[in-house]
Amino acid sequence: MSKRRGLLAILFLAAVIAAGCGRPPAPAASRPLAILVTNDDGIDAPGIAALAEAFRPLGQVTVVAPRHPRSGSSHAVTSDRPIRVWESERAGQRWISVDALPATCVRLAIESLLPAKPDLVLSGINRGENLGTVTFYSATVGAAREGAFLGIPAMAVNLASAENMDYGPAAAAAVEIVRALGIDGFAPGTLLNVNVPARPREALRGIRITRQDTRAPVDTFDKTVLADGSIEYSPRWEHLEPGAEDTDIWAVRNGFISVSIFGFDQSAAVAPGVFSSLKRLESLTIR
Repeated sequence: MSKRRGLLAILFLAAVIAAGCGRPPAPAASRPLAILVTNDDGIDAPGIAALAEAFRPLGQVTVVAPRHPRSGSSHAVTSDRPIRVWESERAGQRWISVDALPATCVRLAIESLLPAKPDLVLSGINRGENLGTVTFYSATVGAAREGAFLGIPAMAVNLASAENMDYGPAAAAAVEIVRALGIDGFAPGTLLNVNVPARPREALRGIRITRQDTRAPVDTFDKTVLADGSIEYSPRWEHLEPGAEDTDIWAVRNGFISVSIFGFDQSAAVAPGVFSSLKRLESLTIR
C-alpha cells in the first residue's frame, strides 16, 4: 500500500509540474549565456572555481561572491553598512569579491555590478550537502533564491563532504542539467537545489527528481564549564538517515544526484509553476 501511495504522490507531483509550467519543454540555449556565479564558502573556495570553469563553454561567466566564508547565513542581507568590492580578472573571467552576505552579493551584482541582467544565476559548488530542512539555513540556497526572486533562472549546487573533495562530478552535473533544460526550462517562482554524492563520476547512479525531506535536523549543544565559571555551548549536528525513497536525503545517501524544485511562495502547501520536463534529467549521462 505504501508503494502505491508513493506512486500516486509522484504522479500527483508530475501533474502539478505539467499544469504549472505553462509552456513546452525548452531545448538547451543555442546562444552564449550571461552567467552569474556566487557561493557562500567565499570567493577563494575551490568549488566556485570549478563551477566557473565548467560553465565557460556556455557563455560569459562573472563571479561575484563573498570575500570571506558566510555559510549558514541563510537569506540574510547586508544592509547596515557600506559594502566594499574588489575586482580582478582570473583566466579571462571577471571576478568580484564583496564584503557582504551571499544574497546581497547577488542583488548587488544584478542591480549595480553587471552591465545587464544575467541569463542564469548559479550558487556553489558548496562544500557539503544542503538537504532536507537544513536548506532553510543554507546561504548557498539563499543566494540562488535571490536570483529567482528577480526572475532569473537559478540553481544551487552542493557536493557532499568527503576527505578529498573532487568538485568535477558536481560541476559536470550542473552543466548537463542546464544543457538539458535550457534557460527557458526554469519555471518562474522556483529554483533548483542540486546535491551530488561524494563519489567518482563513474560511481554516480544517475539523477533523481526529489522532494525535500521535511524531518527536523538533529542539532545538539555540548556544554562546557570554563575556568572562570562561565558556561560555553559547542553546537554540532548529525546527518539524518535516509527517509522515503522520493526524498533528497534518500537519493544522495544511495548514490544518486538529487534535483529538488524549491518555490518561494510559502503560503501554498504545494507551490505551482514547476517543471514539466524534469523527469528527463533522470536519463542524463554526466560526461
